[in-house]
Amino acid sequence: MRWSRCSVRRRPDLIGALLAALLAVPAAADIAFVTCQNADTVSVIDLDTGLERARWSVPGKPAGVAVDPGGAVYTVSPDSKTVRRHDLTGTVTAEAVLDGGPIGVALDAARDRLFVSDWYNARVFVLDAVALEVITTLPTAAAPAGLALSPDGLLLAVAERDADRVSLFDTESLAVLHTAAVGSRPFGLSFAPDGRLFVGNVGSNDVTVIDPGVGEVLATVPVGERPYGVAFAAGRAFVTNQYQNSVSVLSLEDLGPVATLDVGEYPEGIAATEDGTIVVANWFDNSLSLIDAATLKVTQGPATADGPRAFGAFLYPGHLP
Repeated sequence: MRWSRCSVRRRPDLIGALLAALLAVPAAADIAFVTCQNADTVSVIDLDTGLERARWSVPGKPAGVAVDPGGAVYTVSPDSKTVRRHDLTGTVTAEAVLDGGPIGVALDAARDRLFVSDWYNARVFVLDAVALEVITTLPTAAAPAGLALSPDGLLLAVAERDADRVSLFDTESLAVLHTAAVGSRPFGLSFAPDGRLFVGNVGSNDVTVIDPGVGEVLATVPVGERPYGVAFAAGRAFVTNQYQNSVSVLSLEDLGPVATLDVGEYPEGIAATEDGTIVVANWFDNSLSLIDAATLKVTQGPATADGPRAFGAFLYPGHLP
C-alpha cells in the first residue's frame, strides 16, 4: 500500500500499530550446534552475533548431528555408541545406547524417525525420533557413513564407504530403491535443492552427482583433496576438502568449477543458512569459517571447542529459548 501525507496524519494509530508489529517480529537468526569430538562437547554458536552461547557436555566423542527445526538436536557419540535427543537448552530428553559403530544421523521429521548409520555392521538403525527406541534396521554395504534425506523427504541416501557405493531407500516403505557405484570411499553426501544427490568421495578426490529417481550417475566432478561434505546456496555447490584446507565451489547449472576458497585447517562439516551463508567447521583449528555464497567472500568465524566435526545438518533456523 502507498501512503500519502494526509493519510499518515489522519491515521497515526495505524502507523503506530504497524511499527509495533514490525518491532515484535524477531530478526532472522541461525544457531550452529557443532559437535566437537575431541572435547566431548557441542558448541552452540549464535551466527548473528558470532558468540558461543553454550557448551554442552556430550560424552563419547560426538560426531554425527541432526537438528530438528521443531526444536530438538540429535547427537551421535561413536565411542560410547550413544544417540541423544537434546532440547535447545542442552537437556537430554532421550538417550539410547546402540551396538556396532553408530556415526552418521539424519532426521525424518515427517514420520518421527531418526536414521543412524552403523559403521561396523553394514546397516542403518531406524529409531523412533522421540523415544529413540529401535524400530528396525536397514541392511547396507560395508561401512555406511553419511546419511541424507531428499528435499521432499521421500528418499534416504546412504554413503557406503568401503563398498564405493550409495544406496537409496524409500522413507515410507524403507525398501531399497536403487544402488549406484560412485568414487572411492564416499563419506559425506547431500541433496541439492533441485533433487540431485552430491556425494563426496574422499579416496578419489571427486564428487559423484546422481539422479536419485533412477539411481543413475550423471557426472563425476574433480574437486580438492579429500572431499568430505557438501552444501548448497546461490545456485552453487560447496565442498569441503580436508587435506587442502579449502572449499571447492561448483556451478549447479553446468557443474563447472567456480572457485577454490581457503578456509580453516581440515574443514569437515558444512551447511548453508537460509540467507545464503555457508558455514564450515574446521576440525584442526577449532573454528568456523563463513562464506557469502553470492560474493564468495570468506570470513573467519567464531571459535569452537576442540575438534569440531559437525557431521550432518547442524544449523537451527531460529532463536534459542
